[in-house]
Formats: sequence, C-alpha cells, structure tokens
Amino acid sequence: MQRYVCNVCGWVYDPEVGDTDSGIPAGTAFEDLPEDWLCPACAVGKDEFSPEG
Repeated sequence: MQRYVCNVCGWVYDPEVGDTDSGIPAGTAFEDLPEDWLCPACAVGKDEFSPEG
C-alpha cells in the first residue's frame, strides 16, 4: 500500500501501521481514511498529503 507524506510537517501516513491514536486500524489505505481525518502532527486535512516517493 502507498504511503503518504504531509506537505506541511513531513509526517508520513503508513497504511501498514494506521493511526491508532485517531482510531484508524492498521491496513487502512489512505484513500479509505475519513474525509475529516487530520494529520496527527499538525492537524491539516487529507488534501495536504502527497504520495511518498
């Protein structure tokens, strides 16, 4: 699965890890994150993320 990096702070969403602090289980693809999900490091929305690579 594709990892995504926050364009603002550089935090990386890894779908193999998820975001357990936000209730997102491991195995959740970035595309399947809720639309109101926010970066746990800087609180920007999904639109501020880009595919890593």
